[in-house]
Amino acid sequence: MLLLPAAVTLVEARDTLRMLAQAVPHEPDARLTLDASAMTRFDTSALAVLLECRRLAQASGRAFTVRRVPAKLTALAELYGVDALLFAAEPEAAKLPAANA
Repeated sequence: MLLLPAAVTLVEARDTLRMLAQAVPHEPDARLTLDASAMTRFDTSALAVLLECRRLAQASGRAFTVRRVPAKLTALAELYGVDALLFAAEPEAAKLPAANA
């Protein structure tokens, strides 16, 4: 499981994606899982990073999951219509409550 940083905005997106792209090939599981619980500051750039991670997972034949997603990030993904691509398979118990977002 890869931990996403606290901030993923336009400023951090490129470095975050570079770090994740380097880590993905070294993840031993058949499912690429990202933990979003630390995320407190994000914008639409975070969605772009997550979508690219999903693409990287698919390119390597892996399933993709984002766990412990802040409610505000889920709402942003819903607004842009990418929530089904990013969070569809996530069990409700793995999501963070709105108070932690």
